[in-house]
Amino acid sequence: MQPDNFTTTYFGIGIMNGKTPENLGVLWRTAQNLGASFIFTIGKRYANQASDTHNAVKSMPYFHYKDFNDFFEHLPKGVRIVGIEKDDRSENLEDFNHPRRCVYLLGAEDHGMTKEAIDKSHFLVQFPSEFSLNVAVAGSIVLYDRSRNKPLQ
Repeated sequence: MQPDNFTTTYFGIGIMNGKTPENLGVLWRTAQNLGASFIFTIGKRYANQASDTHNAVKSMPYFHYKDFNDFFEHLPKGVRIVGIEKDDRSENLEDFNHPRRCVYLLGAEDHGMTKEAIDKSHFLVQFPSEFSLNVAVAGSIVLYDRSRNKPLQ
């Protein structure tokens, strides 16, 4: 048994109710390149398509959850949810110290995260942008920020 203060780090990233499979393919490729341990979807299934040019589906675990409750019930113990959402409660990404063990959750391209997902997130982060960003772009920025050797919580 490992002590409670072990330093293992891992993270995953996923999209809730994603609108297009192309965005998932782009995010999947970025996740693979920037060290994610897994990728997931909530609500809609990933379909193999052209934007997954590195065939990431064969190189990193993919999980699908039927809804947010299914996702929430199957989180690994000790994992923190980091919601990526423009919200008054969100911290600026530049100031955010990423958790050692977490999942990054992105909302649908057209509706964002659900209220339940926002309320159950341990952290909310956002970018200084006037408008919302494409979900694959937003996820890629978060993963890049994590890779910058900032201190982890």
